[in-house]
Amino acid sequence: MDPLSSNRAERNRATIAVVGNPNVGKSTVFNALTGLRQKIANYPGVTVERRLGILSLDHGEVHLVDLPGMYSLSAQSPDEVVALDVLLGRIPDLGTPDAVLIVTDASNLRRNLFLVSQILELGLPVLVALNMMDVARSRGIALNVNTLEHELQCAVMPVVASRSEGIEALRSALERTLHHPRAPRLALMPAIKEAAGKLADEFCPLGRAIVPHDIERALIDEGGLVLERLRAAAGAEVVERLSEARAGLGFATESLAAADARCRYEWINRILVQAETRSDRLRGWSDRIDRLVSHPLLGTALFLGVMALVFQAVFSWATPMVDGIDALMRHLGEFVSRQLPEGALASLIVDGMIAGVGSVVVFLPQILILSVFIILLEDTGYMARAAFLMDRLMRSCGLSGQSFIPMLSSFACAVPGIMATRVIADPRDRFATILAAPFMTCSARLPVYTLLISAFVPDKSLAYGLLSLQGLVLLGLYLIGILGGVGTALLLKRTVLRGPAPAFLMELPPYRWPRPRSVVLRLVERMRVFLVRAGGIIFTVAVIVWALAYFPHPSIIHQDHERQRLEAAAKLDGDALTKQRREIDNHEAAAFLEQSALGRIGKTVEPLFSPLGWDWKVAAAVIASFPAREVVIAVLGTIYAVGSDVDPADNSLSNRLRNASWPDGRKVFSFSMALGLMLFYAFCLQCAATVAIIRRETNSWRWAGFAWVYMTTIGYLSAFMCFQFGTSVA
Repeated sequence: MDPLSSNRAERNRATIAVVGNPNVGKSTVFNALTGLRQKIANYPGVTVERRLGILSLDHGEVHLVDLPGMYSLSAQSPDEVVALDVLLGRIPDLGTPDAVLIVTDASNLRRNLFLVSQILELGLPVLVALNMMDVARSRGIALNVNTLEHELQCAVMPVVASRSEGIEALRSALERTLHHPRAPRLALMPAIKEAAGKLADEFCPLGRAIVPHDIERALIDEGGLVLERLRAAAGAEVVERLSEARAGLGFATESLAAADARCRYEWINRILVQAETRSDRLRGWSDRIDRLVSHPLLGTALFLGVMALVFQAVFSWATPMVDGIDALMRHLGEFVSRQLPEGALASLIVDGMIAGVGSVVVFLPQILILSVFIILLEDTGYMARAAFLMDRLMRSCGLSGQSFIPMLSSFACAVPGIMATRVIADPRDRFATILAAPFMTCSARLPVYTLLISAFVPDKSLAYGLLSLQGLVLLGLYLIGILGGVGTALLLKRTVLRGPAPAFLMELPPYRWPRPRSVVLRLVERMRVFLVRAGGIIFTVAVIVWALAYFPHPSIIHQDHERQRLEAAAKLDGDALTKQRREIDNHEAAAFLEQSALGRIGKTVEPLFSPLGWDWKVAAAVIASFPAREVVIAVLGTIYAVGSDVDPADNSLSNRLRNASWPDGRKVFSFSMALGLMLFYAFCLQCAATVAIIRRETNSWRWAGFAWVYMTTIGYLSAFMCFQFGTSVA
């Protein structure tokens, strides 16, 4: 018989669960073992994401399942419940893991061994990876691997996953663990385990979800999602029987949770006395940096300074690349125009595809620069310090620093930010964070901001050239988004989601130099996602908008303007004829656009948006961008490419917007109108993916609908007040 466990009889590959505390480099180990052979999906029946990778061994391939980070098996959040279910074999398409790879932080074993002790008690073959050995050595920590293997009853492998040190040895150790499985035998609280077994036997006929480990966790934790699941499976009677069992165990002076923790830390301390040696070396420079970064005043000033630097770089560093891409797209459009005969096909390719998608791709440098800064701040360990620093602000609106990480993730995209709220145990705090996250300025808003800022905010230097007015306006828009999210959380926590602010416990990761390869890989992935989005949603919308803007194409309009061109040719010549023909061409394009389906839609809704200073073109572009807000750039590029009333030789979208005018000659884009449009995009929920993920994470269309109506209303009112106030004082 195959030496691997029998639960694999119906599966083609063995399964290894990869588990560990947050910030121990678990995902780095997983990536080093699997490379690019990964896929991401959701666990059956839940919205928790799982990563599944393929590990190649000498005797075949096995599946690695990267479980969500957890500090213990006391499941308090949906992520932790799923991780526990995987370890207990309750995920149908995975079965019980053939082995468990526990990734630990070698510089903080005392904290990590708490989870290790709980997993050892499950009776599964285990291998422990001592990651970040380089950090441990830098802190004067020496570990005796042989002693650890003897005490833990399993293989222990030192690695530095960030530099791929020890990965091949770890791969070999995993193969030995699979083919010669040896389950540790550990029972630190045998009385609790025995009582749990008896209760499980008593309730077993009532539901398949009743297993001894669930009873054991419910006995110790006296709450949490495991108890809720037990109550759902066995009824309210289970709560009474658990109370009786606790009383019968005889822990009168302390709770079972306290007794369990005390027992485990006694076991941990006994092991570390033998296996770990620490020198008197202090953290030194790291401690000094933390004192500065975590200081209420200096730390906050540093945080704002870092953010200001990021937004200044978005404009100043990206300008040459933006200009290059803009010139490339312009020349591409001109080249294609010369190759094709005038007509619908040429207009589709040049005005629809190239103008639409190109007007969004041109902002790729800003998005990449912003992504580089975020990745660097995360990898160096600064982002965790920012979360700690922001805990006081979060607590003032009823949340904790735990909500800061999902909201921070939303600066890249609200979808993963909202998914990151799964680690928040309290449903009220989780829902409040979900509804606050879309206010954070995601990368999709950046093209809108940069277009309007570059067009309508003067490029003035301030503070002796250290700051620019455009960068400060961009920073202000980001801060407005933060205030909108914090204000929303405060409103919800004081009304429909009223409840106490949760405690915030977070371990600060060590400072590290970012790995260039890791930064590049993550940057390439974000660029790929953006370009796929531009090539998918934006391309599709751009073509649809072009069709709406091109059809119907009444021949009578062309005949009328062709007659005007012939009359002009008979009367004028030279520069006067060229100027007259240009005016006729502009009027013809405007007439076609006005009679098109898009023009009719825009004119129908124009009265609704005219109080914001928008003409029908802007209104049509904004409506078309509700599925994805960055589409507005592609739509504006398409509209003003085929129906501009400015010099058609001027291919800069910024200049076209600056020169757009009402029929009476007034400029459409005044400063107050442009600022109001930016505020509209700062608040409005124009992202179908975000609406869908809110519905999925809250399991309710009511919350998703509320978020859309609430944010759209705030966006409309903000744009209205900005335009009306600017008009009144002008």
